[in-house]
Amino acid sequence: MSGPGKKVVDVAFKASKNIDWEGMAKLLVSDEARKEFATLRRTFDEVNSTLQTKFSQEPEPIDWEHYRKGIGSRLVDMYKKAYENVEIPKFVDTVTPQYKPKFDALLVELKEAEEKSLKESERLEKEIAEVQELKQKISTMTADEYFEKHPELKKKFDDEMRNDYWGY
Repeated sequence: MSGPGKKVVDVAFKASKNIDWEGMAKLLVSDEARKEFATLRRTFDEVNSTLQTKFSQEPEPIDWEHYRKGIGSRLVDMYKKAYENVEIPKFVDTVTPQYKPKFDALLVELKEAEEKSLKESERLEKEIAEVQELKQKISTMTADEYFEKHPELKKKFDDEMRNDYWGY
């Protein structure tokens, strides 16, 4: 076998060797997840087996003599000649070089977004910790203690009172 079919078989075979099924199985906690994982593994093995057997073999040669007996040699010879003249063009990948720079740019963008997301996660975790701390202390906290942590609110309230603006 040669061509794209062989490549698929080779890639599938290499991929199956690199999968750490036991390592992934250890990460599963629920019975439903284990069941789904077992189904995934069984399906993967079936597909891989099919690829290894069905697509890795050369097709059986055509028995032209068998057809000559039933159809006639003239028509069979014409088909045989046409069959032998068929040339399957080699696949030339023109798409990958076109999209490789775009893909690489997206990977860079992805890394930047990941870093930004991690920073935002850290900021949100700090904010959550502050809110939880405030939630615990709010029942015993005085206005002065609150304004000490939020001076911009104290300034806003002071300005409103000074300007005789009471929110109506």
